[in-house]
Amino acid sequence: MTRVVDLNADLGEEVTDDAGLLAIVTSANVACGYHAGSRAIMRAVCAEAARRGVAVGAQVSYDDRANFGRVELDVVPETLREQVADQVGTLTEIAVAEGTAVGYVKPHGALYHRTRADAAQARAVLDGSGSLPVLGMPGALISLARSAGRDVWFEGFPDRAYDGVGLRPRDQPGALVEAEDEIVANALELAPRVASLCLHGDSPGAVAHAAAVRRALEAEGWLLSPVGSPQATG
Repeated sequence: MTRVVDLNADLGEEVTDDAGLLAIVTSANVACGYHAGSRAIMRAVCAEAARRGVAVGAQVSYDDRANFGRVELDVVPETLREQVADQVGTLTEIAVAEGTAVGYVKPHGALYHRTRADAAQARAVLDGSGSLPVLGMPGALISLARSAGRDVWFEGFPDRAYDGVGLRPRDQPGALVEAEDEIVANALELAPRVASLCLHGDSPGAVAHAAAVRRALEAEGWLLSPVGSPQATG
């Protein structure tokens, strides 16, 4: 049986080589304007993703460009739901106009980690994102999505260190894995356990690291395909 895994990256964040990564990854988590990005950038990423057959996901976040969405905020669920709906709606409009569609939702930064433990914020993200599949790590968001009958896809992070049941906080030593050989080794170890591997687009050497990971996976017999594709589900 062919082994299939997705390779995703955060794109449209204004600090990323979007074109370089879109030539390598199979799914693009597109910033929807709240922590980074703009309509013009979303349009450019969606157009190139459509041309290359790369899946598009809504990378929703707190409304916090000043901190790049990496600070937890106590947003009331009703407001967070509206903010998520606005982000998903904006990206959906642009994606459709560029010949593709939004295929999943994935929180960004602090919202990603908060919704693993905070059921109220997790429900707000789900309520604001319709019936989209959810990409993430185990926690409240994934559990609630699964209970609601939504597709869920687990991901791993080759360029981040793990600490207990989650990722080591960015402000702690060794949180970011920067050596290419270590990133590749981590990817090969994680691939059998997850549906998708995430490489951070804002990391130094992101394109080179993504290319090295893809080469290594393919050399080991992995087929790179977007989550939710016939190859991934069949």
